[in-house]
Amino acid sequence: MNAPHAHRWVVDEPDIPFAMPVLYEDAAIIVVDKPHFLATMPRGMWYRQTALMRLRARYDNPRITPAHRLDRATAGVLVFVREPAARGAYQTMFQERRVVKTYECAAPLKIPARPATGTVFRLAPPRPFPLERRSRIVKTRGVLQARETRGAVNAETRVERAQRLGHTADGKPIARYVLTPRTGKTHQLRVHMNALGLPIIGDDLYPRIEERAWDDFGRPLELVARRLEFTDPLNGETRVFTSQVPLLQR
Repeated sequence: MNAPHAHRWVVDEPDIPFAMPVLYEDAAIIVVDKPHFLATMPRGMWYRQTALMRLRARYDNPRITPAHRLDRATAGVLVFVREPAARGAYQTMFQERRVVKTYECAAPLKIPARPATGTVFRLAPPRPFPLERRSRIVKTRGVLQARETRGAVNAETRVERAQRLGHTADGKPIARYVLTPRTGKTHQLRVHMNALGLPIIGDDLYPRIEERAWDDFGRPLELVARRLEFTDPLNGETRVFTSQVPLLQR
């Protein structure tokens, strides 16, 4: 009989050829800078080539577990807990949204569109940015895309436009956007940016699903979990971690 929570071994698993630097470690946590294309935990065809299993092998510690998760397509700051005794404190901190998360993305440089549902509130009118996007997001199990529907709001994101980054292959201007989610719905940032008419560069789900080979590393989702800030639940110290993964790194 398999041990509880055991992961199956994937034979002939493909390699994800990107490093995962450690940003910080102490007796309780390990903070890494996760690259694009690397899943947080084993799932589907990915086992050894996941952030969790890389860390367990690197530290020879099968008790390491994630305090939260990032999508495989998203890069950036990811926190792991070394021992089960500390796991609850850090996981609860994330679940109760006591962590300030700041993301950055690359998206079209243009005026935001008016979404079909939800609201867009300009925080410094008449300027279009910064703004707050509020909507209801629903994700059905087994369906790749999340969708926005009418109903009680369950997803909120602050969007601020920063500097111009360059152009797409067809000459359209791109800008860097700073995203601060106030909630944590599945694909929230991707859905909200797409609803504003600003789909994130490299997104293979929004506005439409694109079939790509697993080893197509040339078009990453240009979304990075840039910064995490929280009060350490074990000692009360302020923790701030910043990703070094660049946007438009090709």
